[in-house]
Amino acid sequence: MLVALLFLIVCFLAYSNGANDNFKGVASLHGSGAAQRRTALWWATATVAAGSITALFFAGQLMKKFSGKGLVPDALTTNPLFLLAVALAAGGTVMLATRLGFPISTTHGLTGALTGAGMVAAPGQVKFAALGSGFLLPLLLAPLLAVVAGALVYGVLRSLRMAMGVDKEMCVCIGTEMRTVPVARPAGLLALEVLPEITATAGTVGVCRQRYVGRMVGVSLGGVVDVLHFLSAGAVGFARGLNDTPKIAALLLLAGGLHISWGIVAVAVAMAAGGILQSARVAETMSHKLTGMNPGQGCAANLATAALVSTANWSGLPVSTTHVSVGALVGLGTVTRRVHWQPVGKVLLSWLLTLPCAAAIAALVAWLVGAG
Repeated sequence: MLVALLFLIVCFLAYSNGANDNFKGVASLHGSGAAQRRTALWWATATVAAGSITALFFAGQLMKKFSGKGLVPDALTTNPLFLLAVALAAGGTVMLATRLGFPISTTHGLTGALTGAGMVAAPGQVKFAALGSGFLLPLLLAPLLAVVAGALVYGVLRSLRMAMGVDKEMCVCIGTEMRTVPVARPAGLLALEVLPEITATAGTVGVCRQRYVGRMVGVSLGGVVDVLHFLSAGAVGFARGLNDTPKIAALLLLAGGLHISWGIVAVAVAMAAGGILQSARVAETMSHKLTGMNPGQGCAANLATAALVSTANWSGLPVSTTHVSVGALVGLGTVTRRVHWQPVGKVLLSWLLTLPCAAAIAALVAWLVGAG
């Protein structure tokens, strides 16, 4: 019975993770106008699911790390009550942030929950040195590296574009507006009527979608950028599924009662459901509130994110895909001078609150259920 309850709560954590995280890889597709939100969401769902299933074969190091070994006493990692407190606290923290529209780190939530529950269940035995070097250091360095990587990748691609003579396409938007105008009547009187008036507006990305003009080997470069943009977003989604799924499934690793392969499948399904049903608010934050971008700039941010997260996956480092993706967008926006600093500041504040919030909830739950 207890193992079944733990399974349901871990699925809740996975659902919360999908709601908060799934759209992050494809936010640039929607934000730059390259895809409608529904199209971007289904692409995210497919690529994250592919990464989740791949985690069956390649994510052993992260599974071991997020089962709590090395941070809390080994005996706790087989205690279903301890794992229940961790999953419930991390899931609750992530879902709260999702409802408020803040993109936060499930990795950060799990780290805080492991620490808080460990302090109650095994007072004085939490290894804070391991917490700093193995968990917090990668979490702190990753967004800083992402800011640099996002700016650097965009700078390189921009220089390459200019060297090739590829330019940005301007646009003229033509439409109608309803205006109140005076109209002469046969009797010589003037009357006011509301009539349509044709208008033309010249603009760039703020008015119309910005595209690249030019051809290479007979192929439109605008189309090439769109394809690369979709592929780069898919790479981020795949890396996210590969990175996050084992962290959540690790809570089932030593609890018993379910083979870890089926645990990963269950986590993958719950993550997909969360992304499809409850990602709208975080999608709006990631797509439009942090920075403006065109398809090429969004592609650069995705490439930087995918490279950093994939490197962390193969190294077994518990970095946050959220921190990396937001950092890459901020780095890009800093170079283009289009960062919206007030929303970015709110996101950073939510990051600072994630770990202590998850730790406090986990400590309370661990105390209530007697996890020690």
